[in-house]
Amino acid sequence: MKIIVSEIPLEGLDVEFQETIKSDASSFPAQAQMKINKVGTELVINGRIEVDIEHQCSRCLKDFRSMMTVPVNVMYNPVENLKDEEKHELKVDELDMGFYSGDELDLSDLVKEQIILNLPMKPLCNNSCKGICLQCGADLNSVNCSCSERGIDPRLEVLKKLLK
Repeated sequence: MKIIVSEIPLEGLDVEFQETIKSDASSFPAQAQMKINKVGTELVINGRIEVDIEHQCSRCLKDFRSMMTVPVNVMYNPVENLKDEEKHELKVDELDMGFYSGDELDLSDLVKEQIILNLPMKPLCNNSCKGICLQCGADLNSVNCSCSERGIDPRLEVLKKLLK
């Protein structure tokens, strides 16, 4: 969804939309509610994004779906403000800042960016997931593995003599 910056009224613009966001590996439906306020040439965007996304559990490797709610609180400045500077060092308060070009802002890019930034690093199907057996690959959530305890790393077997 594209917004024309010059058409944003003084009281701000309330935006609600549903869109399918396409990523490199998958696509997922997202619903966004945002308030866009214009302060001079700067745009302040607040709101939230709800997305139903498919993950792969980092322990048992099963696919599962979860609903994520992503808060949005970003500022956008015209990219023309950077043309005078050869290099620009980001300060801590500028980490939630983006740039728009011309008189148009694409909210789809913002939604995609915010979803990707808020994806969990190690998604879990549930907190008590036991994962898979390192020897036979059995799913420990559904079966009890009959593999013997792990053997000792041959490089560390020499340390066993110290216990005697």
